[in-house]
Amino acid sequence: MRYRKLGKTGLMVSEIGLGGEWLERKNYDEVKEVVRLCKEQGVNILDCWMSEPNVRTNLGEAIKDCRDQWIIQGHLGATWQNGQYVRTRDMDKVKEAFEDLLTRFQTDYMDLGMIHFVDESAEFDNIMNGEFIEYVRGLKEKGVIRHIGMSTHNPAVAKLAALSGEIEMILFSLNPAFDLLPPTEDMTELFQKDYQEDLNGIAPERAELYKLCDREGVGITVMKGYGGGRLFSAENSPFGVALTPVQCIHYALTRPAVASIMVGLSTPDEVKAALAYETATEQEKDYASVLASAPHHAYSGQCTYCGHCAPCPAHIDIAMVNKLYDLAAMQEEVPGTVRAHYENLSSNASDCIACKACETRCPFEVPIVERMEKARVLLG
Repeated sequence: MRYRKLGKTGLMVSEIGLGGEWLERKNYDEVKEVVRLCKEQGVNILDCWMSEPNVRTNLGEAIKDCRDQWIIQGHLGATWQNGQYVRTRDMDKVKEAFEDLLTRFQTDYMDLGMIHFVDESAEFDNIMNGEFIEYVRGLKEKGVIRHIGMSTHNPAVAKLAALSGEIEMILFSLNPAFDLLPPTEDMTELFQKDYQEDLNGIAPERAELYKLCDREGVGITVMKGYGGGRLFSAENSPFGVALTPVQCIHYALTRPAVASIMVGLSTPDEVKAALAYETATEQEKDYASVLASAPHHAYSGQCTYCGHCAPCPAHIDIAMVNKLYDLAAMQEEVPGTVRAHYENLSSNASDCIACKACETRCPFEVPIVERMEKARVLLG
C-alpha cells in the first residue's frame, strides 16, 4: 500500500480507503471481515457518513482493538430520525448524532470532523458564519475532532472551502464522468437531457479546483469514484464503454491534491478488486485510451445510489431499492440473495406513495417513482 499526505492535516493516508456506505446491510461478522482484509493490506482511512445505528456499532466493534491505527472521517449533520437518514442543520440533532457516532465507535475523538454534504454557496456561508461552525470549532479546541473537513459535490462550494483557511480537507465526488460537468448550485442542471456530448475534456472549474487545493494544501478524499458502479458497464456507462475498478481508482488518484479514494467496500471480493490497484500494471491502469474512443458522454437518468433522494415519507431506502433493482435486472433470473436483501428491507418499493418528493432532490433526474414500480413488479 502506498500512502499520501492529506493536505495541511499532515496525516499520511492510504491511497485506497474504506468507504463504509454499503456495509449498512451487513452483519457484524461480514463487516469485521471487510475491515480485517483492509487493515491487513494497509488501508488506514475509513469514512463513516452513515447515521444508521447498526453499521456504526459494527464498524466500531470491528476496529476497537486497533482504533489508533485508523484515520476516521466522521460526519456532522448526518442524523438518524424516525428510522431513516436525514441531513440536518438542527444543532440539537447534529450534536446528538455526533455523540452517538463517538459512542458507537467506542472512541473519544474523530480524526476528521466532516461538515456533511454542503452543495450550495449560500448554505456554505450560513454554516461558516453561524452556530454550526462554532460547534465544530469547539470540538476541535477540545480535541474531539483533530481536523475540520467538508463533504460536497459542487466544485464551487469546494473552492470556497479550500479558500476559507479553516477547512483542511474535502471529501469530493470525483470520477471521469463527473469531471466533465460544470459547477452549479442546482445539481439537477448538471444532468439535463440536452447535455452537450462534445464536452470531452475536464470541466475547467474542476481542473481549477484540484490545482487550487494542491496550492492551498487542502487534501481531497474521493467519493463516488466508481460512479455508483455504472462505469463498469458499457451499456450503463455515460461513455458507452466500460472501465475497471483499477482504471477508476487510477483516474481519481491522478488528480492534483487527491490523497485517497474512499471505495465503497462491502464484500471480500470488492476489497480484492480495489486493492488489485496496488499491484496493477500501467496497461491495467490506463483509462485514457479507453475514454479517448468513447462514443458519447451523456449522463442523465441513471441512479448512482448517492442518497440525495432521502428522506422518504414512506421510509423507503430508495438508493438501496434502486441498487437491488439494478442488480436483479442485470440477470436472467432474480438472484436469491438480491431478493432476500429486498425482502428484509423494512420498507420497499411496494410502499411508494408516488409523491415524487424524491425526484425533486435527485441530481440525476432519475424517474424514481417509475423505477419503484418496476422494482415492485420485478422483486415483488
